[in-house]
Amino acid sequence: MSLEQKAGQVLLPFFTGLDAEAHAGTIERLHLAGSIIMGDNVPATPDGQVDTPAMRAAVERLQRAAQADGRGWPGLVGVDQEGGVVSRLRAPLTEWPAPMSYGAAGSEPLAADAGRAMSAELAALGFNVDFAPTADVTMGPADPTIGSRSISGSADTAAEFGTAFSRGMLDSGVLPAAKHFPGHGSVTVNSHEGLPVQDASLEQLRAKDLKPFQAAIDAGLPMVMTGHIAVPALQPGIPASVSRASYTELRRMGFKGVAVTDAMNMGAIEQQFPDDAAAPLALAAGADLVLMPASVETAHAAIVSAVRSGALPAARLDEAAQRVATMQLWHARSHPPQGRAPGSGAALSEKVSQEAITVVAGPCRGPIVPASVRVSGGTEQDRARFAAAAKEAGVGLGAGPLVALIGYGGAPATADVAVTLDAPWPLAKSAAPAKIALYGRSQEAFDALLAVLAGKATAPGKLPVAVGPQGPGSGCG
Repeated sequence: MSLEQKAGQVLLPFFTGLDAEAHAGTIERLHLAGSIIMGDNVPATPDGQVDTPAMRAAVERLQRAAQADGRGWPGLVGVDQEGGVVSRLRAPLTEWPAPMSYGAAGSEPLAADAGRAMSAELAALGFNVDFAPTADVTMGPADPTIGSRSISGSADTAAEFGTAFSRGMLDSGVLPAAKHFPGHGSVTVNSHEGLPVQDASLEQLRAKDLKPFQAAIDAGLPMVMTGHIAVPALQPGIPASVSRASYTELRRMGFKGVAVTDAMNMGAIEQQFPDDAAAPLALAAGADLVLMPASVETAHAAIVSAVRSGALPAARLDEAAQRVATMQLWHARSHPPQGRAPGSGAALSEKVSQEAITVVAGPCRGPIVPASVRVSGGTEQDRARFAAAAKEAGVGLGAGPLVALIGYGGAPATADVAVTLDAPWPLAKSAAPAKIALYGRSQEAFDALLAVLAGKATAPGKLPVAVGPQGPGSGCG
């Protein structure tokens, strides 16, 4: 490969809007690894659903562009599809609850099945990378970024279920990426906006935040995403994504796969390294794949220039490009796509919510509400889904006790029943005799909720995090 081809092989860009054909031209011209699809790249039908034939056509066009210079391995076309709040592709694809559901449900096979089913729908559209799961261990309500994207506040639980979910993804032919090394769940700054600092010692990190990444490495998983988090115990003031000491620690843990940076257009990077100066720095530090530089043209030119000046050793670029190509060859040969139709995971999504739903306060058996209730909070869609589930469960609306829905970032509620649809922490300060953590807002999640409220099902889930004075493991399960 030429220098320009190698520089492209280690870049995975984004684009704006729906013009995949123009972006394909950029991929071909700069020999890029492929592309990530963001929310504004998803074509929609008139009723607002994903236009799946158009989405597949766009992915296939980008895939052809990545192979246009004759390389003998597929390109990377990825997406952020975690479930819960981070889901770029909505209906008719299955809507999944937040990853914290797996920690609440407490079933490794269920997490693996969910990873398999979610990825099968992506594979059917041509995607071969999903930047999931979040391997971060959340520290609780002071965590501003990860929250319910974390499987658990327990490092061991996050490690076990995150690895199971990843293995399921691979079964369907989609590459997972454990993120955000060395752990974004224990810092109080959002790296989209500024640079978080992780003040833990290396020993403390190894005892907690690094555990899920160690489990992923031990399982032979192919990709780890480095976060924009400064760790003074490794290299003060420098984000892990561009820190040589951070990559040294990752390799010391036994990782032989592809180290991909978090998106390089985030505030934590752009404030410190403007004009895509971080791209060659990340590679020199030990990254293999640079995700979403603000300008891929500028980043590509910066990498070429850094090699020519000696700031980026040519051998390091060779190693990075080879790792990416090797991963793709391995993936294509050993994990062919096992696609399934959009929406095919709906029953499993409902099972996840049925197993995860947690009664934090209130009766464990029998009806929690009478034959009619009032509902408040949440979004218009949340209340419509609640109404549909209530009708199915034989619960009327308009009179009776008040059920308050608390969505993402919502405040504690005063009601007869408080229900969190995301992380459960607002329940701690909610004034309600009955409190329920649902961890999701799909129609299937609301169906599971109304079955519990009506006394037609029990709530087997257990809190995966502390909620006020109630420790992890609390619940009726």
